[in-house]
Amino acid sequence: MSEQEKPYISPDTVLPETTGKALILGALLSIILSAANTYLGLFAGLTVSASIPAAVISMAVLRMFKEHNILENNIVQTSASAGESLAAGVIFTFPALVLMGFWEEFNYLETVLVALCGGILGVLFTVPLRSALIVQQKLQFPEGVATAEVLKSGEEGGKSIRFLAWGAAVGALVKLSESGLKLWNGVAEGATLAGKKAYLYFGMNLSPALIAVGYIVGIRIAALVFIGGAVSWWIAIPAYIALTGAPEGAGAVDMGYSIWSSQIRYLGVGAMVIGGLWALLDLRSSIAYAVRSGIEAIRNKVDSSTVLRTERDAPMSWVIIAIGIMIVPVFIIYLRMVANVPISALMAIIMVIAGFLFSAVAGYMAGLVGSSNNPISGVTIATILTSALILLALMGSGAERGPAAAIMIGAVVCCAAAIAGDNMQDLKAGNILGATPRKQQLMQMIGVVSAALVLPLVLQLLLTGYGFGPATEAQPDALAAPQATLMASVAEGVFQGNLPWTMVYIGMAIGVVIILLDQFQKKRGSDFRIPILAVAVGLYLPFELDSAIMLGGVIAWMVSRYQQQNRASKGEQHEAAEKASERTGLLIASGLITGEALIGILLAIPVAVYGSSNILSLGVNLGWIAGTVVILAICYWIYAQAAKAYKEG
Repeated sequence: MSEQEKPYISPDTVLPETTGKALILGALLSIILSAANTYLGLFAGLTVSASIPAAVISMAVLRMFKEHNILENNIVQTSASAGESLAAGVIFTFPALVLMGFWEEFNYLETVLVALCGGILGVLFTVPLRSALIVQQKLQFPEGVATAEVLKSGEEGGKSIRFLAWGAAVGALVKLSESGLKLWNGVAEGATLAGKKAYLYFGMNLSPALIAVGYIVGIRIAALVFIGGAVSWWIAIPAYIALTGAPEGAGAVDMGYSIWSSQIRYLGVGAMVIGGLWALLDLRSSIAYAVRSGIEAIRNKVDSSTVLRTERDAPMSWVIIAIGIMIVPVFIIYLRMVANVPISALMAIIMVIAGFLFSAVAGYMAGLVGSSNNPISGVTIATILTSALILLALMGSGAERGPAAAIMIGAVVCCAAAIAGDNMQDLKAGNILGATPRKQQLMQMIGVVSAALVLPLVLQLLLTGYGFGPATEAQPDALAAPQATLMASVAEGVFQGNLPWTMVYIGMAIGVVIILLDQFQKKRGSDFRIPILAVAVGLYLPFELDSAIMLGGVIAWMVSRYQQQNRASKGEQHEAAEKASERTGLLIASGLITGEALIGILLAIPVAVYGSSNILSLGVNLGWIAGTVVILAICYWIYAQAAKAYKEG
């Protein structure tokens, strides 16, 4: 083993990892960060990794105790990250059941069971994947490496957390001012229709969280998301109006949203389906390798006492038994839904096969390009579309519960894939630090359980306080829930026969073009790759979200450019300065997201109690200009703090 491959803590060194305080703090952070990501995902259609913020909070809290160590900090962030990633799986699918009218409110027991089973299956599926992808293939897992570096510099935890705290305070204050006190409008937008043919639109959501998302994913991904939005709103909608004519009686902005909602966003469905299928095809050898590794692990029955501490996974025999146990409650839920044993059994089989395959895809993609580029939405839509078509053939077009059954299959797969991709990053961090894998896998399950017990309550609170889907007079601040809305439309469209297949096919063609361009870039050896997921997300997100994410990406690019221009002045210290700058910006952005999301959840309480979104309104609205000034000030603040950290680093 080379020097750089040796773990930070030697395999011969045994430190306390799963301590009582680590268990409690990990479970608590899992709940808090999963709730925050639930709000963010329903609002913005994107979620972000919580590993680094959780690591910083853990370091700050555990430093208060006399006995603490780096592996204990790693265990805490492992649990917190599991809860955050489970939230992504839940919000992409479960709200669809409410949007379809199948549920009037979230069924607590069924939501918990499906989320719990999907999440635990995701953890179990990563047991053979860990050795295959991290140890043997040595994939990069960029977020895992970054988390490990933050934990190694744990002595800075007390100083670093102030950036997270200030970001959270600013995000919370801005959200309270806009959504609670109603001091300014949350969106700046306008549209025009010239000669009933030429359509032009621009809009931006004035949300610090969206700016922060763009900053975290960086200019490349933000630009690709924006390009997807530009294709939908600046090319597809104007072309649709030019070909079919403008609807009568609608304002220009409402007209654009109506056409986008009923037709254009299905371009994203087609691109997502192609993206999911391509991921399976492109990674077929790696998936087969992971399957063989898992089978060999079962056959060999290696005595764990003879294996290095840093290579001890959960026993494969236990994993197989646990997977069998997890299938039972899912099968029972399916049976209650469709009241047909053979169909329920088929649904369970599809769920397990798709869950493992897409967990392998998510794990591999996380290793290559990070969790942010994982095709979770794509594989979930592909699963729901395929499941809906199979169920349509078995149950007929008149099956009222068919669309909901397809969503339930997708829910388990989505939770498993989301957990698998994000947790592999944590296992990579553990591999670098010298953690014990089986203890991390245990903490991942604790994080899943903690989040699963709370997520249905958060979903119900947000549903009651805001509502989901397009904004209406009754629910002016409704959370868009883009993925769930799209998946509900796909499942219902298959059974009702009204899915706009022309748009889906065009979206598939766009997906093929993107994949070909990406492969061309790969052959050229270019660092600028074009992941299809990023463009597809932009296609089905409202443009106001795409543009805000793009602004955040521009700020990240400006910080990067500042670093390049001043690299000569830093000399040999430039790498340390860049890390300090990147960490500062990341923590401020993470704080903005967390603060806005938590206040958004808290604001839902008085709205739910009093039934009015204006309960805290001061009766003064300064319009979108005031909100724009605030957002630009926040952008400058992020840039200035990141640049200052580089200068002082």
